[in-house]
Amino acid sequence: MENRITTLFKTKKKDILSVYFCAGYPEVDNTADVIRTLERNGVDMLEIGIPFSDPMADGPVIQEASTQALRNGMSLRKLFFRLQGVRDSVNIPLLLMGYLNPVMQYGFENFCKSCRDVGIDGCIIPDLPFSDYLNEFKPIAEKYGIKVIMLITPETSDERIRFIDEHTDGFIYMVSSAATTGAQQSFDERKQAYFRRINAMSLRNPRMVGFGISNKETFRTACDNASGAIIGSKFVTLIGESRSPEIAIKKLKEALTMTE
Repeated sequence: MENRITTLFKTKKKDILSVYFCAGYPEVDNTADVIRTLERNGVDMLEIGIPFSDPMADGPVIQEASTQALRNGMSLRKLFFRLQGVRDSVNIPLLLMGYLNPVMQYGFENFCKSCRDVGIDGCIIPDLPFSDYLNEFKPIAEKYGIKVIMLITPETSDERIRFIDEHTDGFIYMVSSAATTGAQQSFDERKQAYFRRINAMSLRNPRMVGFGISNKETFRTACDNASGAIIGSKFVTLIGESRSPEIAIKKLKEALTMTE
């Protein structure tokens, strides 16, 4: 069976909406409900955050959500347990996003096997060195059909971007800035120049833009320069305030002025 990430990018070329949420936040047992609610409300792809005590690439919103999820008792083992059966009613691509430490404690092959068993399509591990991915992780991930998605930033060289493009598939996560995650009102000229530079490279893989997308302007700019946008902090804020995935996703789509 074709990986759902591959299928999505084949069937929808533009305006893909991917949403990140932290498993176990605001409630420890709402993960499956959040997933079903977001799919029902037109989200194309989901990144499920694995809470970690030192999320170095994340801003204060996701750091706080991660801390609260750990306080709630969420762990990678519990997350896999709560994902059992979710594929009975969910068809969109699902990715796990988290840092290397909890994944290595679980064991990478065990992690990939558990991903396959519950219907996870890919993973994003921001602090996984690319050389380690190529030498140790890629063969294992491919054995279980799990896409490992790599990040690029405005500081990533053209040579390295082409190397990543050549040795990965699924999509490339285009970080809008080298700073931590968090909502922004607009993308400045420097970021726009970065988007134009990557566009001109004509990469093999589709790209998704993440970090800083929270309103119509940033969403539109991301979609104009890639296959779509990844939204994290804005949704995490909304679900934290409302404690309802239904209210949170409706408010998010209003902020992006998207129709149902």
